[in-house]
Amino acid sequence: MHHSTRPPGARFMPLNIPNTLTWARIALIPLFVGVFYLPDATLATGSKNLIATVIFMVAAVTDWFDGYLARSLGQTSAFGAFLDPVADKLMVATALILLVQLARLDAIIAVVMIGREITISALREWMARIGRSASVAVATIGKFKTAAQMSAIPMLLYNERVLSVDLRMLGSVLIYIAAALTLWSMGYYLRRALPQLLHPEAQQGRKSG
Repeated sequence: MHHSTRPPGARFMPLNIPNTLTWARIALIPLFVGVFYLPDATLATGSKNLIATVIFMVAAVTDWFDGYLARSLGQTSAFGAFLDPVADKLMVATALILLVQLARLDAIIAVVMIGREITISALREWMARIGRSASVAVATIGKFKTAAQMSAIPMLLYNERVLSVDLRMLGSVLIYIAAALTLWSMGYYLRRALPQLLHPEAQQGRKSG
């Protein structure tokens, strides 16, 4: 998940094991979406929910695994640093939009979460350009947001009870917690970047001096 944490001299290396896993994660997205477009006569709703949940969880596991392999095998690359977060955000955004279509998630929650990812990605790109990327490095609040979000989405996809636990209700609670943490973390990153956003010329002058 963290190809961007790479040693000096990491190369542009599109074909290696971690990047292959990342490509596989992207390739799962059409299958993930397509499951819900199959006729009910072909595949029952419960089976669709189960298959989609498994696909999402496999993608989440490979997300962690490709980052681990990149670091342990020394196969970090500029391409992996670019592709890995793209794959993450595509899968999560796709899942959120599907959940809205399936009436399991309020559209405003999806808008908040997807909008936050776009905003923070753009902010990090801009901060990297001015050499201040450390100011908006991943913080603990962002990790809590991701944990809540990645726990809630499979529950809402599965949409069934497991033993005495209503996963849809629990997932709904977690996704609202994730939405609150999303806004909180976005505010945190924006506050960290505010001096550079308001006075970029001063920061540039300080850097050059």
